Amino acid sequence: MTPDDIRAQFNLQHQASREHTDVPLLVRRERLLRVQKMLDEHGPVLAAAVQADFGMRSPRLTEVADFFVLRTLLSHTLRHLARWMKPQKVRTPLFLQPSRGWIARQPLGVVGVISPWNYPVQLALAPAITALAAGNRVMLKPSELTPHTSAQLALLVAQFFAADEFCVVQGDAATAALVASLPFDHLVFTGSTAVGRKVAQAAAQNLTPTTLELGGKSPCIVDADCDMQDAALKIAHGKLLNAGQTCIAPDYVLLPRGREAEFFQAYEAAVARLFPSIEGNPDYASIITPRHYARLRTLLQQAQTQGAEVHTIDPARGKPVTTTVGTLGDGVSRQMAPSLVFGATSGMGLMQEEIFGPILPVISYDRLDDAIAHINAGPRPLALYWFGRSEGVQADVLRRTVSGGVTVNDTLMHIAHDNLPFGGVGDSGWGAYHGEQGFVRFCHQKSVLVQSRWAMGSLFYPPYGPRFDRIMGLLRRWL
Repeated sequence: MTPDDIRAQFNLQHQASREHTDVPLLVRRERLLRVQKMLDEHGPVLAAAVQADFGMRSPRLTEVADFFVLRTLLSHTLRHLARWMKPQKVRTPLFLQPSRGWIARQPLGVVGVISPWNYPVQLALAPAITALAAGNRVMLKPSELTPHTSAQLALLVAQFFAADEFCVVQGDAATAALVASLPFDHLVFTGSTAVGRKVAQAAAQNLTPTTLELGGKSPCIVDADCDMQDAALKIAHGKLLNAGQTCIAPDYVLLPRGREAEFFQAYEAAVARLFPSIEGNPDYASIITPRHYARLRTLLQQAQTQGAEVHTIDPARGKPVTTTVGTLGDGVSRQMAPSLVFGATSGMGLMQEEIFGPILPVISYDRLDDAIAHINAGPRPLALYWFGRSEGVQADVLRRTVSGGVTVNDTLMHIAHDNLPFGGVGDSGWGAYHGEQGFVRFCHQKSVLVQSRWAMGSLFYPPYGPRFDRIMGLLRRWL
């Protein structure tokens, strides 16, 4: 599509949204059921496209990481949509009685979605599903780094939706910049903090409200009394799902000093349990491109040069699983083995930028206060994880840190809770779009007051005098 084509597509959706401001429940449900039908009938095709883009990412991984999340979102949304759409009654203050007031949840209009490559189906369709549920039109710009998936999404969405309902725009970063500059009624961006700033600046030119789902260095605090084996397994799962290419993956571990060897052994055993082999294992995703792979290798080499202790974990010691390589693509060369890095310092690149790969720095601390101070010295993270048994320490950590979300004694799972809003804070983003919170995010909450014929508003009309003073005196006593 040319820039003019994209603008014309936006204008089509914009006009349709203004002509049909009231979108009934049946229409919204039918649109969501079309998304559901698209996933049910064409999930294997989409999974194959994801596999082609990554080189090594099995359909089963895409099933759990993309499709399952979308299916639970659809089920939850369809179940609660009628209630979410109802006008929200509010109590009327004494001085306005007997009038009535409520909040009407109306569609915003046209919602733009710029989605990333790491979960290319889930993070494209999840905000679109919520925006459609709220009665909006949607224009989706998926990532150019997953061209097969983007092309399939464009083909399928065009098959299931009219262009003025839901459309997909393909293209490179210049296309994304153009989409960000359009005067949407709301714009959702998922990606890096650096690009998120550019998107926010472009949207600001049109006063377009945004939801920014960004990243950051999400810490994992291991408390002194935790079950180390259990913690290491859950940290390894959170870190290595999709080879660490997850916005809420644990970025680094804060560990009580003296427990380093214990954690290393537990983490190594956890990796072997989850991934008996790395090379050729379809459950262990490739790094998305050679450029991203080279960046991760450079970060590791720099840390080692600067004095860090690097341990690479390969349970099969390089023995490939030859039975699956031919059927699952050519990404074996980009399957990066997990690494633990001890002795990482703030001057290392690993601790200055989001890692987004299977490298896990481990930082030792002497007191919990030191761990909390370390977290609070940096930008606020998208997620925070704490492992321990003491409810008092847990409460202390929750009270003294600020993050987009928290999972206690596990990783990642807060994102799967449909009644918990998911989003960032500060450098990790703003806004949330899960569950009812997301529905409200994509609505205009219009205030409505219906005045009664018995209203006494005239008591506040001029001319002001002694009668007005008596009334205001009475009201002050009632307030």
